[in-house]
Amino acid sequence: MRFLTAGESHGPKVTAIVEGFPSNLPINKERMQKELFKRQGGYGRGRRMQIEKDTFTFGSGIRHGKTLGSPIMMEVQNDDFKHWTKIMGDTPLTKEELSEMKRVITRPRPGHADLVGGQKYNHRDLRNILERSSARETTARVLVGALCLELLHALDIRITSRVVRIGTVVDEKEYTFKEIVEGTKSSSVKMVSEESTKKAEALIDQAKKDGDTLGGIVEVIVENPIIGLGSHVHYDTKLDAKIAQSLLSINAFKGVEFGMGFRMGEVPGSKVQDEIMYSKENGFFRKTNNLGGFEGGMTTGMPVIVRGVMKPIPTLYKPLMSVDIDSKDPFTATIERSDPSAVPAASVVAEHMVAIEIAKAILDKFSSDDFGDLKNAIDAYNKRLGEF
Repeated sequence: MRFLTAGESHGPKVTAIVEGFPSNLPINKERMQKELFKRQGGYGRGRRMQIEKDTFTFGSGIRHGKTLGSPIMMEVQNDDFKHWTKIMGDTPLTKEELSEMKRVITRPRPGHADLVGGQKYNHRDLRNILERSSARETTARVLVGALCLELLHALDIRITSRVVRIGTVVDEKEYTFKEIVEGTKSSSVKMVSEESTKKAEALIDQAKKDGDTLGGIVEVIVENPIIGLGSHVHYDTKLDAKIAQSLLSINAFKGVEFGMGFRMGEVPGSKVQDEIMYSKENGFFRKTNNLGGFEGGMTTGMPVIVRGVMKPIPTLYKPLMSVDIDSKDPFTATIERSDPSAVPAASVVAEHMVAIEIAKAILDKFSSDDFGDLKNAIDAYNKRLGEF
């Protein structure tokens, strides 16, 4: 399975094309739409989330509620494009129109792709960079993830996510999968603890007053993963490495860890390795899950637990210093739309990126032209594992 996304932040639409999905998989479009709406939630989001309703449509690959096996195209219209038609349209402009055009960007924002992208692609208007490097692109990725969740639902593999830190507010208590699912439903910041939720809201409010932004840490949990997804034989077949790359591809993500993560560097091996157990009812299993569901780049059957850290959004309403690329004079950086915190939304994006990688690994490992064949292949594989 592979996918591509296209679209700019203020362009007419964002689009995703997915190739390699099996035929005859039932698709619940309403459930997918709910997943897409989750990305727009979270305390501290800005006015753009009110403008864009992010309702998606299928353009190909689905007929009568089932996949065809052909490429699946999905798209979301940008409702705000009507205000950006001249600025972002595909019609050539005269030199006079170009000189009069508003919203030309010549002052790169620290922490964004503006300057280095302009240098690489030789653009004097940095809007040509920031429009695509915007987190708006994650709309399409969440759509692909929602499609992959339809496959995982059908295979009884469950995924959820939560926020464990926003700024100085931490909710690192261990919860059951069900507690996370239920607790984050009513939380404006996707934390399970009500106390932490209130503290995080207050911190976000203060950051907004200060013209500042906040980062945080998100956690994704996969329950009931198939044993042996990924491989130990090559660096680029290790599934944990693929998940790490996918999470680091999310805007503003700067670090990834599995299970105990970086705490493994503080304790002896006897407190890190997961002892192997066996019972007739459950077969082989691990006594603990310090390694986050992976050994040798392969899933062990224990829950996959992965965390990612998101840096504070670099666009500040009290902007940092920069340099105009035309005049070379120092200026305060350009202010585009910004949220004081987007960590709750980032946890949703992370959840869907993990769903994509798990689905990819399944479709790579098993016969997957037809969903029935896929299910039979997985059942046969699990039967063999049960007899190991």
